[in-house]
Amino acid sequence: MNLEEITRRMHRIRDNNDWKQFHSPKNLAMAASVEMSELVEIFQWLSEDQSRQLPADKLAHAGQEVGDIVLYLVLLCAELGLDMNEVVLGKLADNERRFNK
Repeated sequence: MNLEEITRRMHRIRDNNDWKQFHSPKNLAMAASVEMSELVEIFQWLSEDQSRQLPADKLAHAGQEVGDIVLYLVLLCAELGLDMNEVVLGKLADNERRFNK
């Protein structure tokens, strides 16, 4: 996944639609949260086993919501000046230190 290319493409969509005015860090974090809620809704009331064996239509829907979440996080990182690769790898290293005992 080339995050620089994804960011450029998302910025092109944003700019073509005059959405920059709405893409504050606060709004992007809120939008990612809304998309996460839509992902959670797919699993609402399912058993553990059912959640691991989604029918094709629900699996595709889950993928769309995951994509929405990731794209909002890409935009959020760009707005905050964060390097998503560094942030993710740093957090992974922190988790490895904390939880690989």
